[in-house]
Amino acid sequence: MQVNRRSFLMGSAGAAAGLAFGAGSAIPAFAADTSLRAMWWGSNDRAKRTLDVAKLYQSKTSGVTIVGESLSGDGYWTKLATQMAGRSIADVFQLEPGTISDYSKRGACMPLDEFVPSALKVQSFGADMLKLTTIDGKLYGVGLGLNSFAMFFDTVEFEKAGIPLPTPDLTWDEYAKLAVELAKSSGKSGGPYAARYAYVFDAWLRQRGKSLFAKEGVGLGFTADDATEWFDYWERLRKAGGTVAADVQTLDQNTIDTNSLGVGKSVIGMAYSNQMIGYQLIIKNKLGITMLPREKKGGPSGHYYRPALIWSVGATTKNGEAAAKFIDFFVNDIEAGKILGVERGVPMSPTVREAILPQLNPTEQETVKYVNMLKDQVGEYPPPVPMGATQFDQRVLRPICDELAFERTSPADAATRLIEEGKATIKG
Repeated sequence: MQVNRRSFLMGSAGAAAGLAFGAGSAIPAFAADTSLRAMWWGSNDRAKRTLDVAKLYQSKTSGVTIVGESLSGDGYWTKLATQMAGRSIADVFQLEPGTISDYSKRGACMPLDEFVPSALKVQSFGADMLKLTTIDGKLYGVGLGLNSFAMFFDTVEFEKAGIPLPTPDLTWDEYAKLAVELAKSSGKSGGPYAARYAYVFDAWLRQRGKSLFAKEGVGLGFTADDATEWFDYWERLRKAGGTVAADVQTLDQNTIDTNSLGVGKSVIGMAYSNQMIGYQLIIKNKLGITMLPREKKGGPSGHYYRPALIWSVGATTKNGEAAAKFIDFFVNDIEAGKILGVERGVPMSPTVREAILPQLNPTEQETVKYVNMLKDQVGEYPPPVPMGATQFDQRVLRPICDELAFERTSPADAATRLIEEGKATIKG
């Protein structure tokens, strides 16, 4: 099977370039009677791993062609919206914990229960792991790995500054001080303007007994006073020089190649633990990983285990069982697991996890150690996010934070708007 390098690079960089593996393969043309479209977002590394697994699957499965498409973060959701409107959703498409509830309730996902365990052999994951992708009693996706929030940092810049590497008990007050010190010593910004990261805000709230969305009923799980305190923290830190400038942060689309750490503008980044692999591929200096800062030493971390990413099956597919079998291969085949490593998180399958551990490079091993370290630090997994959660993140929180960082509004006014627009966006 052949991959056109130019098409591959275009696709993984965000252009809508389809990557089919039927042409040029050893599989006879007459055997290709089922074609599956798979769509995801992510780095070049993720695209290559995914496409290699697709090629492996085709080599083992007569009669199936996989057409893969990798897009940028923002382009992905636009493309998915277009597919939903045209009732032509990809057979297999990628979601994550913050979007699976929203999109399943909007009719984008096919329930997978009928394929368990005939096509999807996911019982070994454990009931708790399946709950992570179960919405209103139905299984709407399969988690591709475990992860949690994390803080990445350039160890070389810390050493040059003479600052001890951050530890899991770092507080937000301590973080602010070291971010300013790092900015002075490195010539970069200390860290991101993380006011606009919904998952970091959620962890911050959980440390205080609150949550981003209401735990019961419909709505938000925080008040305007909470949001004011959150915004005020980041504004004070920005003005002290501890965060990247507004024009840098507004370009961040929650992807590796747009994150301030990934583009070389900051010493610290906040993302998901599985993404450390992608970051290390584009950053020369050795990265470290630890937990997000917390309110006080010994206090709740705000962390919880989550499926790093999810494969769902498009509700409009005519090949539901074939799509389920491809997902099953993706999560249970040992050869596939060795190709994927832990780039999408620590494998859910105990068998695959055990098989790949010896081959992991130091960075990959660090992500596994991190997930294991969280065992006694994580709290209860929150309820599925409500409909409108994606819009709340992308069209409410981020734009308001951008206005705040450009000093077009105040923390108090931004908080009032966040509550008002948030309530209007969350549908339940």
